[in-house]
Amino acid sequence: MSTNFTLIDFDIDKLDNGLEFTVKSPSNIALIKYWGKYGEQLPSNPSLSVTLNNAYTQTTYKIQRSSEFELDFKFESKPNDKFKQRVEKFFKRAAVVFPFIENIKVEMDSHNSFPHSSGIASSAASMANFASALCEIEKVVTNEDHDEEYYLMKASFMARLGSGSASRSIYPKMAIWGKSVLGSSQDYAIVHDQFDEIFEGICDSIAIVSSKEKSVSSTAGHALMNEHPFAKTRFMNASNNFNKLLFALKTGDFNTFAKIVESEALELHGLMMNSDPSFILMEPNTLEIINRIREFRVQTNCAICFTLDAGPNVHIMYLKKDEKQAKEFIDQEVKSLCADSLVIHDHMGNGVIVER
Repeated sequence: MSTNFTLIDFDIDKLDNGLEFTVKSPSNIALIKYWGKYGEQLPSNPSLSVTLNNAYTQTTYKIQRSSEFELDFKFESKPNDKFKQRVEKFFKRAAVVFPFIENIKVEMDSHNSFPHSSGIASSAASMANFASALCEIEKVVTNEDHDEEYYLMKASFMARLGSGSASRSIYPKMAIWGKSVLGSSQDYAIVHDQFDEIFEGICDSIAIVSSKEKSVSSTAGHALMNEHPFAKTRFMNASNNFNKLLFALKTGDFNTFAKIVESEALELHGLMMNSDPSFILMEPNTLEIINRIREFRVQTNCAICFTLDAGPNVHIMYLKKDEKQAKEFIDQEVKSLCADSLVIHDHMGNGVIVER
């Protein structure tokens, strides 16, 4: 584990009266995809994402001092042993950076604003949530006087260890993870705010083609990149696309933005098809929605495009100025192709929020 963030002394007596707070942490959608990793959850290429707003994990925390680490975890106010084990593993691992964990009891009640298997990265939202909570406790039990930027970076660092893409969910609007631009890092993400005003508040409507759990996990997909015949080409393409996208964002060039974002999505799925073993996560309606988006864009000149995560569901992205036109298209041409006609409307958000 990296030692970027030094261990600090703490005073557990500061928890004598307990501590309660709520963390609301969003998911994100990658424009430049993170696919392939090495070492301890480090990315093989830089990625860039839009932080979402309506897709989030919200968790209420009650913290008390204790002679040993204790965890009482509930999901939607009910015990969930399977996820509790993952949370417990994350907290125990984090004790290297947050030594006070060994002296607290944590009560958690967590819920997601979106349905399971909806094409929204729940692990990104949840791990960003847990990491942010640890930073909030640190603020109380130490006398350190760090600024907010420090805590965001530390939360991103810890979130990354639970889920690579979670490192980006900490930040508002857009985020970069992976050594690339000045100030970026392999260990944590940074905020990206160098984009033209036309991209402010960009929308993301998620067309749920299938709500079934995907057949191959993202973890397994990343592992297949280790021996992938096109791995080197992929990482080079990702870096080139990353630089082109930065320029398109800065200059307000939506056409180039759309071209790159769609290319990244299709390349991601192409890599899955060429893996060994090979797997196909797109479904017939995924392709039909993509074709309809492209036809609609040509016919209307609407600023709309698509991207995909590692699944069949389609993220339909469009500029705020074209929101009315895009949503009418989605209602008329896309909903009928979705499972239970489900489309989740979202847009650019403001990152993690902590309330006491």
